[in-house]
Amino acid sequence: MNIGEVSERSGLPAKTIRYYEDIGLVRPLRSDNGYRSFREADLHKLAFLGRARTLGFSIEACRTLLGLYEDGSRESAQVKTVAEAHLAEIDVKIAQLRDMRDTLSHLVDACRGDDRPDCPILRDLSGGRD
Repeated sequence: MNIGEVSERSGLPAKTIRYYEDIGLVRPLRSDNGYRSFREADLHKLAFLGRARTLGFSIEACRTLLGLYEDGSRESAQVKTVAEAHLAEIDVKIAQLRDMRDTLSHLVDACRGDDRPDCPILRDLSGGRD
């Protein structure tokens, strides 16, 4: 398969596929003229990576997960450890987003939204200075 075909079948843009090749996550064959030739195994890896990235795993975590996927002697505990670490990161981000939302909601509620220049949102953003 050429990059266009594998892009269509994997759902990943060609640019992303080239990037994954550049960083060594996939290694398609190269013909004499330099064109990439992707195998079914490459397509499967790309689909795996696409799904992992959709779940928010970092490139390095994807590299680890892909290595574990390809390792027949892996222990599921190793995979679970990677997933648990990522889940903890997501929980921290959710807490941060909730705090941001609460703060912004409070500021929006405090702003009259009228024709006067006084604005608690701008006051907060400026560190309390008008």
